[in-house]
Amino acid sequence: MEERLEALIAECRRQEESCRYTSTTLFEWLKSLRRWRVAFVVVPIVLGTVATWPLLAGQGGYEWVTGTCALVAGLIPAVYKALNFDVSLDALSKAAHLFKTLQDKFRQAANITALSGLDRLEAEFPGLMARLDAAREASVTPPERFFKRAQRKISAGHYDFQVDIRPTR
Repeated sequence: MEERLEALIAECRRQEESCRYTSTTLFEWLKSLRRWRVAFVVVPIVLGTVATWPLLAGQGGYEWVTGTCALVAGLIPAVYKALNFDVSLDALSKAAHLFKTLQDKFRQAANITALSGLDRLEAEFPGLMARLDAAREASVTPPERFFKRAQRKISAGHYDFQVDIRPTR
């Protein structure tokens, strides 16, 4: 029975780690996409301003500048809509939140629920796995560079809790 409890605790820790890497990867990707969204909103405003700037509009020879700015300012919102950034950001944000919550739940199961014994942990574990399966249904696949970025942040200790760090004497 003790062996089964230890195996279940180890599995909770594996799932906690998996959720930590997944959520961190998704949050890194989300930060990048949010920067892109700002660019997709701000750049057309700036280009539209340049295209209608009276100083340039009144000058001969600058028609190609104002025309190009107007064209690009009109195209960028269409590209933004075609890439479906708003929906992607919302779905990505929800997925990151789900994995971060599951990370905490698996950690709590391994560290707290397990203290109540095998029966209690066995009762809770299937529900956590069902929630994890549901979170994975979204099949969000971030680019590899964001996973690498998450690995660096995690291994650098960015997500370590101070309470868990043992002081050296």
